[in-house]
Amino acid sequence: MIRQPDGYHLAELNIGRLLAPTDDPRVAEFMANLDKVNGLGKRMPGFVWMMEGSGEPGTGNTENAIGDDPQFVANLTVWEDVASLETFVWGTIHKQFYDRRQDWFELLGDQHFVMWWVPAGHQPDLDEAMARLERLRQEGPSEHAFGWADLKQASKWRDNRCAQVAAE
Repeated sequence: MIRQPDGYHLAELNIGRLLAPTDDPRVAEFMANLDKVNGLGKRMPGFVWMMEGSGEPGTGNTENAIGDDPQFVANLTVWEDVASLETFVWGTIHKQFYDRRQDWFELLGDQHFVMWWVPAGHQPDLDEAMARLERLRQEGPSEHAFGWADLKQASKWRDNRCAQVAAE
């Protein structure tokens, strides 16, 4: 299991491809709630930093497209520790949107989520984050790139995972 080194924070990248352009009615509910969910995240204990877009209301980070595809979007944040990120993801309104991600995003066949440790004060850019994701895809979990299952302290993730399996 991967442990948090002293003096480091937890970075995470989550990528997805929207089912439609950001101004399409099929993703309107998601887009309408981006500011609310992101704003909540920024107010959470343990939140450190978030990659920002233009700041235009209702756009969130969707302007940080991957490649030349404006529907391929990224969310990149830094948290003090695993517990802080878990509380936001699984213990707030964010979970309701996470549970409905298939309503707004294509199902991706490749790994689309990665976490890694960054020195406190470091703000990773999208290139760094994408390199970590690619490393996870190519080499599997390591100290350099990992997922929820690789973190012993990810108890809320495990509880959520067990609930999903039980429901299936």
